[in-house]
Amino acid sequence: MRASERLNVVVQAAQRRSERVLLDVPIVVSGESPDHGTFHEETFTVTVSAHGALMMLATNVKLGQRLVVENPANEDKREARVAYLGAPHAGLSQVAVEFARPSPEFWPVSSPPADWKVH
Repeated sequence: MRASERLNVVVQAAQRRSERVLLDVPIVVSGESPDHGTFHEETFTVTVSAHGALMMLATNVKLGQRLVVENPANEDKREARVAYLGAPHAGLSQVAVEFARPSPEFWPVSSPPADWKVH
């Protein structure tokens, strides 16, 4: 990683609205796929925050696309939009989603970071 790329990562981390937590949470993602119509996919998160998550997804989605993320453990559903698309690896892509509103209660984090509190 070049120095400019490392600086960009540091700046992005400083600009985050809420701290990320490394957490593997089973989720269900649904929406409309550009190539397959409606989809409903069981998957998992890599990191979570009060504002969204980074997940692995087999379905092709587009930046800005609206999705519904469901946490089957608490039967909660939230609308989210695709904020980042990573390169595909072994049939899965890293996809970051951003909730329409901060939703720290969506994730099973017993001691959430201080910046997860919604004012």
